[in-house]
Amino acid sequence: MTVVWINGAFGAGKTTTARELIELIPNSTLFDPEVIGGALAHLLPPKRLAEVGDFQDLPIWRRLVTDTAAAMLAELGGTLVVPMTLLRQEYRDEIFGGLAARRIAVRHVLLAPAETILRERIADRGIPEDLPDGELRVRQWSYDHIEPYRAALAAWLTADAHPIDTGALTPYEAAARIAEAVGTGAVPVCDIVQTPEPTAETLAAGVLLFDEQDRVLLVDPTYKPGWEFPGGVVEPGEAPARAGMREVAEETGIRLADVPALLVVDWESPVPPGYGGLRLLFDGGRLDSADAARVLLPGPELRDWRFVSEDEAAGLLPPVRYERLRWALRARERGAALYLEAGTPVG
Repeated sequence: MTVVWINGAFGAGKTTTARELIELIPNSTLFDPEVIGGALAHLLPPKRLAEVGDFQDLPIWRRLVTDTAAAMLAELGGTLVVPMTLLRQEYRDEIFGGLAARRIAVRHVLLAPAETILRERIADRGIPEDLPDGELRVRQWSYDHIEPYRAALAAWLTADAHPIDTGALTPYEAAARIAEAVGTGAVPVCDIVQTPEPTAETLAAGVLLFDEQDRVLLVDPTYKPGWEFPGGVVEPGEAPARAGMREVAEETGIRLADVPALLVVDWESPVPPGYGGLRLLFDGGRLDSADAARVLLPGPELRDWRFVSEDEAAGLLPPVRYERLRWALRARERGAALYLEAGTPVG
């Protein structure tokens, strides 16, 4: 099962190209995630919708896109063609990572006409002066997203997706280019870790590593939103502290000589669709400058790492994860482990 994700700015011709593409790739189906946004307009309270400027900013939209794509492929098989603008790398990671967790390969294509052509296409969209308000809003929306598109191009998009300059191509010609590139393997499967979603409560072990300024090491996973501590799920029959040591070595290249000391045990409640479980944090100790310089990320699993202060961590970690870190730091100061439930000390 495969997804061909057609990315690009508003006005690049994604949807019309996708309609042509399903005629060229055997056993392929069109899935437009705009349908999910339209459904959410009827499902969510207006107050919740007003809190975001874009459906993509809703976690439920990103999860439903992933779940719907997976369900369609389970039902129909073959290839799913998805025309959707993705300009935020963390959203791309979350959706593509969710698909990879379901063993669904994603081939990422970028329709990339010159910006001048994009602006011409947006301007030509509904030329009459008496355009309805909805069409005017769509036009302005397209203009407003040119700058974020430009920023994504400079930061990550061209390195991640297979670009096709569609400035001089019709939608059919663009679709033919994509079909050929997919068929020959010129568009590779996205290099993203496949982490199966849990089906029951899990036991996970994280390790806190500190630099000489007592800042803590955080890593940025490609397969889920938010920063994290080095660590992962404890395998059956594996000691939690040893699992943390293994994950640190796999994720950063740092091999700890001593078994780390326990800082917190945090029970994460099962909030659907998650199953929760026990989350342990250990003290991996302080790295000297030479050790810190040897931190090496494995590529598809982690995108970045950095040492941060407690205050800086608050802006990177999801709230419950930050509370876990905050109490782990207090436990480290006091020299006594703490028991937490959902990030709050108990007992």
